[in-house]
Formats: sequence, C-alpha cells, structure tokens
Amino acid sequence: MSDLITAALVRLDEDLGAEKHDVIRALARLVADAGRASYADQLAEDAIAREGTAPTGLPGGIAIPHCRTTAVDEPTLAFARLSPKVEFGAKDGPADLAFLIAAPAGGDATHLQLLTKLARALVKHDFTDSLRAATTPEEVVTLVQGVVGDSPAPAPAAAPAAAAGKSLVAVTACPTGIAHTYMAAEALEAAAAKAGVTIAVETQGSAGSKPLPPETIAAASAVIFAVDVGVRDRGRFAGKPVVSSGVKRPIDDGDTMIAEALRYADDPNAPRVEGALTAGASTGGGADETWGGRTRRVLMTGVSYMIPFVAAGGLLIALGFLFAGDEIANANNYGRIAVDNTLFNLPDTQALGLPHALFHSGFFAYLGALFFIFGKTAFMFFVPALAGYIAYAIADRPGIAPGFVMGGLATNIFAVTNNATPTPESLPATGFLGAIIGGVLAGVVAHWIAGWRVPVWARGLMPVLVIPLLTTIIVGLVMIVVLGKPIGKLIDSLNAGLTNMSGSNAIVLGMVLGLMMAFDMGGPLNKVAYSFAAAGVGVAASAAADDPRLEIMAAVMLAGMVPPIALALATVVRPKLFSLPERENGKAGWALGASFITEGAIPFAAADPLRVIPPIMLGSAVTGALSMAMGVSVRAPHGGIFVLFAVHNILGYILALAVGVIVGAAAVVFAKTTWPVNTDVATV
Repeated sequence: MSDLITAALVRLDEDLGAEKHDVIRALARLVADAGRASYADQLAEDAIAREGTAPTGLPGGIAIPHCRTTAVDEPTLAFARLSPKVEFGAKDGPADLAFLIAAPAGGDATHLQLLTKLARALVKHDFTDSLRAATTPEEVVTLVQGVVGDSPAPAPAAAPAAAAGKSLVAVTACPTGIAHTYMAAEALEAAAAKAGVTIAVETQGSAGSKPLPPETIAAASAVIFAVDVGVRDRGRFAGKPVVSSGVKRPIDDGDTMIAEALRYADDPNAPRVEGALTAGASTGGGADETWGGRTRRVLMTGVSYMIPFVAAGGLLIALGFLFAGDEIANANNYGRIAVDNTLFNLPDTQALGLPHALFHSGFFAYLGALFFIFGKTAFMFFVPALAGYIAYAIADRPGIAPGFVMGGLATNIFAVTNNATPTPESLPATGFLGAIIGGVLAGVVAHWIAGWRVPVWARGLMPVLVIPLLTTIIVGLVMIVVLGKPIGKLIDSLNAGLTNMSGSNAIVLGMVLGLMMAFDMGGPLNKVAYSFAAAGVGVAASAAADDPRLEIMAAVMLAGMVPPIALALATVVRPKLFSLPERENGKAGWALGASFITEGAIPFAAADPLRVIPPIMLGSAVTGALSMAMGVSVRAPHGGIFVLFAVHNILGYILALAVGVIVGAAAVVFAKTTWPVNTDVATV
C-alpha cells in the first residue's frame, strides 16, 4: 500500500494558473509525474467533470477538487498552497489551499476510509492553519499522515436510543462519495455538539456506509438529508420531520441546519419524509437486516424509481386521448401525424378519422399525438427502471447497467411455439414479473462478481467493464434459455384471468386491493397493489375502456385516496376526538387525498394505529369493491381527481370515493368513541 501523499505531491506557494481548471490540470500532472497516474489528461478531465456538477470550494479558503477515475490505481492526494489564490466557487472567496483527491474507480475500501479522515479534518481550523504555516513539503506530508493515521476511519457513534431531550439523525451523500459526504457529516456533528443535541450521521460514501440502527431512527426527533444524490433506503425515515439540502450546506451553515431541524421537530406542519413503516417491520440496510426486510427494501427501491416513469407516461397518454381522442392510439394515426405534420402544417382530423379530437382542432390532434408518443416512450422505460434499480439496491452502481438490460429483455423475451414466426403483437413478454426476477438475479450476480479479488491494475475495470459484461452475459442467458418461456406463459395466464374476470370475483379483488392500499399507506403492501395496477395500465393504456386492467387501476387509485380524505372528514365531524396537530393535519388531508397521496394518513395512523388503520381499511375496501362493481376505469396511473378526463364512468368514480370516505370516517369516529384513550385529547 503506497502512502496517500508524498513530498513529491506537494507544492507550496506556487502559481498554478489563474483559473481552477488550470490548477486541476497542474495537480493532475503532478500526480502523473510522481508515477501515481497513468494518464494526467484523463485524471484532469474526470476531476473537471466532477467540478461541473457542483463547485468544490469550501469556506475558509479551501478547495477539494476530486473524482473517481480509471487514471489511478491507488487513492492519491496532491496538495498545493496557491499564490495567488484561485476562485473555486466558495461563498467567502478564493482558495489558497487546494487538495486534488483521486480515487480509483474500483477503489480499495481501506484507502477510501483514509480519505474520509482527511475530508473530516479539512473542516477543522487547527488543521488548515497548520497547513498554511508549513514551511516544507515534508511538513505537509507529516500533517496529513497525522490526520489520516494508518487505520480505517471509525464509523460515527450512534446516538443512544433513549437519550435525554431531542436527538437527530442525518444522512450525507455526494455524487462521488469521497470528500463532501464526510465533511458534511463532520460539520453536522460539530454543530450538534455546539447546540447540545445528540446526532447520529450515516455517511453514504464510497468507503461504504453503516446504516443507522432502527432504534436510533425511531428515537430521533427529526432527520437531516444533506445529499446531492438519492438517499439509500429512504423509507426507514418515513414520517420524520425532515430538513433537506445539498451536501455543501452543512459545511457552510451547519448551525442553522441543526436549529432548523430542532424547530421542525416541534412543528406539526413541518415537511416530513414520505412513505410509511408498518409496526415491527425491519427498516433494512444493516448487518442485522432480516431476509424479509432485505427483500422488502430491494423491491421498494425498484418500485420507487419505477413510479415516475409510470405516472408521467400514464398522464401523457391520458392527455393524448383528451386532446386527440381514443383513435389516436392507432399507430397509423400518431405515426403519420408525427412524421407528416408540424405546428405550421396541422393534421386534418376528418381525413385521419379523429372525430373526437378536442374542438375538432388540428392543433389539439397534433398535440395529442405528440403527448401520446411521449407517454408510450416513458412506458418503455418503466420495466427496465424497475429491474435496474432492484439490481442497484442489491449491488449498488455496478448492478444498474445489467439490471436495465434484464428489464429490456423482460419486454422482449418470447416463446416460439409450433415453429411459427412470432410477430411483435404475439410476443408474450415476461413483463413486470420478469423484471423483478431479472433485476434480482442481476443484482446478486453483480454483487458476487464485485467481491472477486483481482489485481490492482484490474480494479478500475471492474465497475465499468467486467461486472456489467459478465453479469449481462450470465443473467441474460439464464433469463432467455431457462426462465423466459415459463415466465411468459405465467404472464399470459394472469392476463387471461384478468380479462375473463367479472361479477363477484372482480368485487372481491377490488376489496383486497383496497385493504392493501390502506394497510400501510405507502408502505410495501400499498406499493405492491399500486405496482400491480400500474403495470397493467402500462400494457393496456390504449385498450378499450372496459379492459379489466384499467378497472383495477381505478380501484387502486380510489382506494388510495380514501384514507386521508376520510380522516380529514372525521376531524371536521368530531374535532374533539383529535389533537390539535391532528386537526391541522386533517386540513392537508383533503388535498393530499384528492391528489392520490395516501401518505397523508400517516400522522393519524402513527399516533393511534389500532383505532385508525382498521377503519380506513374498511373504507378503502368498500371503495375498491364499488369501483369494480360499477366498471369504473382510468387510463392515468396517478393524479386522483385531477385526471377525471381519463376516467370512464365519472359518476361511478365519484360515488365509489364518496361512499368509502363516509364509511371510513364513520368507522374512525366509532372506534375513537367506543374505545376512548385520552378524554383530554383535543387540548394536546
């Protein structure tokens, strides 16, 4: 293991250029000249590309350009004390201390942990003051080695679950996970200590992360997300008051963020982390995570990334129908309009057979055709996104590419029977189920390959070439040769069963979906029901209005709207049964429920689960059953009352919602009246 920094990698009081890119290139050449980088230009370009995502200048005259790159085999530091100073984007002016931090693309965990120690030290004034006072390169090397030591950086201590007073939890993460992630954590810990409050910080960086214990999260009064990327396993923090920012804000203004989090902890109207956790559920991610909890976390990650594709695609298709009529779904129509027409050459609705175009307008027919194409394109990605991010949840970034490929295969795998030549319309894709299986297999295989011990020279190739290539070959062969036909036949059987479903069977399915939507209000069961319905819309968005898959989507959407609206109604009918914060939450419940955001019921369920969850499940079950019984259908997978234009049988849609809301509200009032817990609840 080479030293992280040597005297040959240090320059004192030198002019390395007038702009930050000049400084980065000069430091990259310094690394290459010291024999620590294979290509100086590659290292410089990678660091400059990272600089383009967010400036690396920090308060106090510090700059930390950094990157993960294939140009180095071992993590390396180059340091320059600049004269004159150079602007790196910090709020308080140019920098005179610049560290170029280069980590290999497939970095060694021990070396990366040494870099985290350096990052944490850079927010401490005594360390930076010593760097400014150093007179020789050897003195700088000694200072840096004194900070990083020769052992991995310890994980930050978790706040005790039963700490006196308030406690906070936080997550920090930056795109490369090398420097800002750990500097932000250090700054938050220092600010919390100054404020006299305990805080536990989870750093989701390149050196790995140790997830916070579930009991620490449960005891926290609020959570801080200081991230420039997504928070892994965000659902663990569901319902907590949240302060969100980029990863640099704590470094600049940690004291204010801590004060803001403490203020949010006492504010019933503060923003909260979306989602829900069911009682006793594993929050996942840690070494003690159960297989059930791990499975739930993996699937929820894939679904959460899939939903934006489904929601956007479904709404765009629905708008296409609104503007151009159902006939636009004919490929000859939207295809001809996209190719032959423009805003200055609008289509002839009569010639194209579009009698239901809005106002019989060529403009709206053209707009509808484009929206329909946009929506179909979005739908093309939701199955690959599901598989890709399931693989990501298992294997991190190396799993994304093979996961997306498996998702693409899930929409193309077919079983050739009787030696017939398949047509695009007759290819039985493995679809939603195939994406889940393919994503899991891709993640498991990618994780396995990532654990191989390889020579130092090959580490940089692992995440960008070896892992995606081998994983795609292995899992692709399994999916096509072994699993493609059985899964395709299963999907065909499921679709045939839904198509033939009618009468009491449909009503029972509506009840079950309603119960699932209300049980955990955004949690795993809710997402399973929603994903089942959304996948159906993805296949049947242009089908006839009485297609069972569109009816299932309507039942799921309506059932998901019931809990927040029912609880909002209950706070109006019997306000004395609810605390003041609950009555305030009830005001928001109207809008959240109307928008199909079931999570609006979480504050009520968290405070009083036994007297809230069963009643709202009853209301949602009634709505789901009524929706299926009346043949209500919807082409949009999200939007609530704001997508009435995409609803078939609007009267039935409104009636099913109204009845379920009344039943749910009445059941909540009955439960709270029959089994009182606190006679003075209204003044709490």
